[in-house]
Amino acid sequence: MPNESAATAPPARPPAPWRGQAPVIAVVAAGGALGACARYGAALSWPTPGGAFPWTTLWVNVSGCAAMGVLMVLVTEVWPAHRLVRPFLGTGVLGGFTTFSTYAVDIRTLTGGDGARTALGYLALTVCAALAAVWTTTHLTRRVAAGVRRTRGHGDGHGPGRGDGGAA
Repeated sequence: MPNESAATAPPARPPAPWRGQAPVIAVVAAGGALGACARYGAALSWPTPGGAFPWTTLWVNVSGCAAMGVLMVLVTEVWPAHRLVRPFLGTGVLGGFTTFSTYAVDIRTLTGGDGARTALGYLALTVCAALAAVWTTTHLTRRVAAGVRRTRGHGDGHGPGRGDGGAA
């Protein structure tokens, strides 16, 4: 005879979706604090006068995107990374370092007065430079990693499971 108490028991509650995510949240927060401090340091070191072209914000965003290209290749294709490395470095540090909210505020500030052309140039330059940075560093990191693997005699120069020569 089947267990009658099991038939009358309420169904088990599914675990909360965030359960077990406390370490991820902690490393994202810690990394975000470090990245934001680095960005603030850059803004203090190279301040942008009011109404001037925001070079510091541009270079912070472009360099953060370049670092993201390197990071993602390293932790997804070159070596197995601990599960908290990507959230710490990618979402936390680089997410806190790059500042697309300041980019948006800069565009709004530049459009005031007669800076609409400058704002449009900044808008386009940031997007193009950030995309070029992530693509270039991804491509170069894959090439360097493939060269290192060939030099060491490990594999065919492709990342794990890649059969396309590592091209992005």
